[in-house]
Amino acid sequence: MFHVKLHLFDLDGTLIRGSAAAVEISRQLNLSEEIAALEKGFLGGLAPDEFAVRAHALWAGLTPEKVTAAFEGAPWLDGIREVWSDIRERGERSAVISLSPDFFVERLLDWGVHTTHGSAWPAVPFTAPIHRPGILDAAAKVRIARDLCARYGVGFEDCVAYGDSMSDAALFAAVPHTVAVNADRHLAGLSRHTYMGGDLREAYALIRNGGA
Repeated sequence: MFHVKLHLFDLDGTLIRGSAAAVEISRQLNLSEEIAALEKGFLGGLAPDEFAVRAHALWAGLTPEKVTAAFEGAPWLDGIREVWSDIRERGERSAVISLSPDFFVERLLDWGVHTTHGSAWPAVPFTAPIHRPGILDAAAKVRIARDLCARYGVGFEDCVAYGDSMSDAALFAAVPHTVAVNADRHLAGLSRHTYMGGDLREAYALIRNGGA
């Protein structure tokens, strides 16, 4: 029987249903059309570091208060805290690995996840430029997952990855136990389980009740 030791969660489109940190931040700045165009470019092949540089320029007026409003107003899946609490009670580990800004992703630590890993952005309000090497990409997700495995003394075979899109494809190819959460076509054929809905507890139950 497969026993999970480490749960790896994506953020955009996975924990946040139908949206992303960049979209929610831009909404607070009345820049929804601008970020939609940038997101389209990303889907068309715009590199994550270039996306970050352009988003950084868009968000010149970003304040900590706007980040808080974006975080609190995002369409989060239900049950996130409960899932992470159950993982802790079982003696397992959880991590969020996201291409989104670390200043947004790290707020999930207050919800009970063990560790968060986002792209390295300057502090808000911005007084420094984007450092391109600090911006994560799909390959970085695999590297971070491998580093976490080494830290906790587990292997990829002990992990479950939860994701939704092309930025998760490389990790889904590396980790044998996977749950596609409200996923797009990029994860077709790569996931062990598939979930469509609004409650992380239900996606989590696919692993708990269905094993590997």
